[in-house]
Amino acid sequence: MVNESDVDLGDGATLHVYDTGGPGPVVVWHHGTPNIGAPPSPLFPAAERLGLRWVSYDRPGYGGSSPRPGRDVASAASDVEKVADALGIERFAVFGHSGGGPHAFACAALLPERVSAMVGVAGMAPYGADGLDWFAGMGAAGVGSLTAALAGRDEKERYEAAAQYDAEMFTAADHAALSGDWKWFLDVVGPALEGGLGAPIDDDLAYVAPWGFQPSEVKAPVLLLHGGADRIAPVGHAEWLARQCATAEARLFPEDGHISVLRHSAAALDWLATHF
Repeated sequence: MVNESDVDLGDGATLHVYDTGGPGPVVVWHHGTPNIGAPPSPLFPAAERLGLRWVSYDRPGYGGSSPRPGRDVASAASDVEKVADALGIERFAVFGHSGGGPHAFACAALLPERVSAMVGVAGMAPYGADGLDWFAGMGAAGVGSLTAALAGRDEKERYEAAAQYDAEMFTAADHAALSGDWKWFLDVVGPALEGGLGAPIDDDLAYVAPWGFQPSEVKAPVLLLHGGADRIAPVGHAEWLARQCATAEARLFPEDGHISVLRHSAAALDWLATHF
């Protein structure tokens, strides 16, 4: 059972929140692009075994959350703080997949007294990261989309209006996961796009802009999972993040892509459960 509610931000805006409830340690899920924020049901059995409680939310503009054009990655920290306060949660871990990775890093960096540990799966590094060829290994669709974001909102909107789905962004292992044990993504991608492309555009603009913090600021334990065959966020991003963050451990899986690497995330929850 997932309970849904809205958190009033006090300025007329709201965040739509999901909560599996229970007394156990809290893991805040950060969703990818374009997804709504419903927590990952494929990981519910592992979370139940460990006594963990999922809390998550739609990032601004997705699902039931109010739009906030111009938001940066760092803003996720204040959003999560408001959600945690509304639910009476003091301390929690964060878990982000794909575009959720930078937002999980924001919470770990900017809420050091509240975030006990972080898991990041298939996330990206900041654009312009020193010593990282940011686009190396990225598929053509990702290069085109994020290059358009670098040119600003107008160009990004023009690009997305004409863009078509490119199945080549996913590996054969990804496609197998999407049609099998991670078919759950079909439940969170469609609703994320029902409100148009505004929220995914806001995400991409935020990824290539200054994040508002440095991953090196994170002091909590960090576990990074990444597929060596990832064509959306290439493995070099995880390697760079692991070098920058003194508390990070990277587990790299050479045969996995952007989705299939999630098959290792139940083990990441085992790791997370030891860091509350």
